[in-house]
Amino acid sequence: MNLNDIHKIYFIGIGGIGMSALARYFHGRGVEVFGYDKTETQLTRTLAAEGMDIHYTDNPTGIPEGIDLVVFTPAVPSDLKELEYFRSKGYAVKKRSEVLGIISRGMKTAAIAGTHGKTTTSSLCTWLLRSGGIDCSAFLGGIVRNFGSNFVEGRSEWVVAEADEYDRSFLQLDPDLAVILSMDADHLDIYGDRESMVETGYKAFAARLKPGGKLFVQHRWAAEFPGARSFGIDAGDCRAENVRAEEGFFAFDYVSDEAVLRNLRSTMPGRHNVENAVAAISIALAAGAQEEGIRRGLEIFTGIQRRFEIVYRDREHVYVDDYAHHPSELEAVIGAAREFFPGRKITGVFQPHLYSRTRDFAAGFAQALDRLDEVLLLDIYPAREAPIPGVSADTIAGLMKNKSLVRIAKPELMEELKKSPIEVLLTVGAGDIDTLVEPIRKWLAAETKNERKP
Repeated sequence: MNLNDIHKIYFIGIGGIGMSALARYFHGRGVEVFGYDKTETQLTRTLAAEGMDIHYTDNPTGIPEGIDLVVFTPAVPSDLKELEYFRSKGYAVKKRSEVLGIISRGMKTAAIAGTHGKTTTSSLCTWLLRSGGIDCSAFLGGIVRNFGSNFVEGRSEWVVAEADEYDRSFLQLDPDLAVILSMDADHLDIYGDRESMVETGYKAFAARLKPGGKLFVQHRWAAEFPGARSFGIDAGDCRAENVRAEEGFFAFDYVSDEAVLRNLRSTMPGRHNVENAVAAISIALAAGAQEEGIRRGLEIFTGIQRRFEIVYRDREHVYVDDYAHHPSELEAVIGAAREFFPGRKITGVFQPHLYSRTRDFAAGFAQALDRLDEVLLLDIYPAREAPIPGVSADTIAGLMKNKSLVRIAKPELMEELKKSPIEVLLTVGAGDIDTLVEPIRKWLAAETKNERKP
């Protein structure tokens, strides 16, 4: 497919974070962009304001003439009327991952894979490359505050892409540089079990590395990838040493055979983000970024929306929102909150994502949530899935030991929050829990204003 022949493009599920990055790429090339999504969100409103034509009713009669390419995400149901229409009429229909693969094949590609940390690491990697003198493009899985977007347009031959294991999407990429951050079991609805995920997913992805390319693997998993360079904290070929918290930063030394960078500073919370930074620095150095640019860029990287995003903070309250939707991610978020706000009561609101993930990891979710002082547990956000008999948020609740657990429906959450004093509040999940962020922020701001009235 020649991208220059595309003049009108249609996205089914345009509001998805990966889909919207592609939509922005084509829109920037002067292509007319149309799309459907089930729900209007802040992101779809932003895309519309940028000039894209978006609607929210699954109705083929509104589809314009002359569409050259249809892009869809596997997250949409296969029986969607618009998707069935395009297929029945013989349109060129491709998955998002296929189109990303086509774009990246004409460029040098740095691909970031792993069960957790892809968005943070790929976003930081993009920022460090650009800070270090490499004007790369990027397709990212979150809105990066430094860029104000999930798509970055550059003029160099380099592109950074998240390598998504869901639906084996990352097997469309042929990277020059690649990272595998983690391989905890996930997406078992696709792979069946972890062994299959590793063999038919991550190892197959690693095999797509271009000749002469470099693969960096988190040190716990590196033995499964002969020839890869390992990374970690106090372990690996590329590693962070002397990690410490100081003056609102995490400081550390980056050490490898190729470079030693002393006294680096990062604003990102948690030791897991120090490890993500090691991976991003390793990629930036391998691509030829300047060391001083990397140092400067790391210190001023402000992070990604919904990745330990401090939404509100005053003397009495802290409110953090995060996208975590796997037990390991939940553990990392709660651990970071304990590190950043020691001695304070931590209240967590968690919305499980997918029936299959809840079924597969209920015990892990329960264990992580038990680390909170108070828990408000919402119903499952189903996304693409039909209900699974016997699986609900109560499956997690039944395994928990936390005495301060409240099972609650999303519409009743705000009233429940008002019943006990908030010190540190976390809202966590990958569903539509983000629609609560602004109401909670406004409530906390109003509470503080009232508390300070004479």
